[in-house]
Amino acid sequence: MGQKILVTGGTGYIGSHTVVELQQAGYEVVIIDNLSNSNDGVLDGIEAITGIRPAFVEGDCTDIETLRRLFADHKGIKGIINFAASKAVGESVQKPLLYYRNNLNTLINLLELMPEYGVEGIVFSSSCTVYGEPDRNPIDETAPIKPATSPYGNTKQISEEIITDYVASGAPIKSIILRYFNPIGAHSSALIGELPNGVPNNLVPYLTQTAAGIRKELTVFGDDYDTPDGSCIRDYIDVVDLAKAHVTAMKRMLSETGTDSIEVFNLGTGRGLSVLELISAFESATDVKVPLRIGPRRAGDIEKIWAAPAKANETLGWKAMVPIKETMRNAWAWQCRISGK
Repeated sequence: MGQKILVTGGTGYIGSHTVVELQQAGYEVVIIDNLSNSNDGVLDGIEAITGIRPAFVEGDCTDIETLRRLFADHKGIKGIINFAASKAVGESVQKPLLYYRNNLNTLINLLELMPEYGVEGIVFSSSCTVYGEPDRNPIDETAPIKPATSPYGNTKQISEEIITDYVASGAPIKSIILRYFNPIGAHSSALIGELPNGVPNNLVPYLTQTAAGIRKELTVFGDDYDTPDGSCIRDYIDVVDLAKAHVTAMKRMLSETGTDSIEVFNLGTGRGLSVLELISAFESATDVKVPLRIGPRRAGDIEKIWAAPAKANETLGWKAMVPIKETMRNAWAWQCRISGK
């Protein structure tokens, strides 16, 4: 086996796909997850795809003693990928303290223990929300960090500052911060995908659940934005493409000499799609009609944002490859599998 990597939140949506890519790249993976927005059945899907069942610890990263036991039991962890965070913009507006407690305490605990247990680097799951409502698109890494439009976005900004300050203090670690745009889709095997507990907060699982008849209709939040069709524009990136970027980042951080202690990369396709265009792409790819209605704008939503991914393309050697229709077909295949259609 290769180097041992801890993936926090590893049974979640992006985490599980990243575990698959890590294991297929030869890394040994340890997962910790409190299962607050996932379930341990995901481990079966990971094992079915890769032939390897990752080590799994059910626990909460906000409890530093749980993390201490994990590092003591799983000696030799060299890198961390941190997905253990609450992530829904709308929910963060309603429950800000939950987001600050979970997202910030988890990161602080991990950083504090890294030198103690010889962990060399952490790949941090950040977000394009740190750019706020941008002055221009596409967005590259030199764009200004703006006041966050939601508590979720603010936790990502604060987390980046915490990492920067800790490395600047002389901590013997490296970090790669990945600011990603809007991950969607599922693994092409339909063995893992996005399955939030309860009512989905993200667009695509709500869309596929509506198409499957689980939800009555999909609400599009606003059609009066300054965009061609009035709906918000985002950069939708396939989750497997995104997962592969984490593997590339980990390899760079742990294996390449002469790199900076902190590096930041935007991960996106470089193309903006509106919410209505995404729905249309789903319908075209699957021949399934989605019942929808137009609702009022949602608090915390940014009007339009998409990536300039040239730095990740050139420095990491990574590029988003999966076409949007293939992404939507994979999302639908996953939905059909879990709903028995």
